[in-house]
Amino acid sequence: MDFIDFSWFNVPELVSRLIAIVISLAFHEWAHAYSAFKLGDPTARNLGRMTVNPLAHIDLIGFLALIIVRFGWAKPVPINLRNFKNPRRDDIIVSVAGVCTNLLLAFAFTGIGLGFGLIMIYGGIVMTDGSFLGSLVGNFIFINLALFVFNLIPVPPLDGYHVFHDIFIRQIGHGIFDFLERNGRYILLMLLLSGIITAILSWAVSGLLTGMQQIYAVLFGL
Repeated sequence: MDFIDFSWFNVPELVSRLIAIVISLAFHEWAHAYSAFKLGDPTARNLGRMTVNPLAHIDLIGFLALIIVRFGWAKPVPINLRNFKNPRRDDIIVSVAGVCTNLLLAFAFTGIGLGFGLIMIYGGIVMTDGSFLGSLVGNFIFINLALFVFNLIPVPPLDGYHVFHDIFIRQIGHGIFDFLERNGRYILLMLLLSGIITAILSWAVSGLLTGMQQIYAVLFGL
């Protein structure tokens, strides 16, 4: 008798997801480090974080979580705001650099996916279901869009919180931000367990993918 169902274990899917995760996270964190360096803060570069080498950025628990539930994180890039000429503005730029990089990667791989589709249609090529190439492209698109959307949530320690804080700190004071910084991880866990984050990701990723496909359709008359 079999008590464990291994039907979910798809090696090409797991390998392609692994590749997509490590590269997407590495570019996300590199973008933070590079933008900080260009704005005057060499902290991340001096610590070896201004690189696309995944080993410099991987947080083991966050990495495993991304593989298993497609929700996770990398090691945060260290930033010293005192090195910036305009700390609030520059912190916003550094914060959005990572998510913008993920959005650009998703857009690029959407184009690659559409290109492969056209090649197969006009070349008479048949790609079997579950192929490694199709899985790899699909995972690159999904992972990068998910990182883009998830990191924009305005709850610490996510990038969206830094933007929210820097824009509104003078208008609404420190109270709400002190609360969020004390309880941010618990709030994220609650949002995850309640299914709210999953619903947001599903809706937003689907909408973004449709929008990117429409952009390519307009650009190339597809």
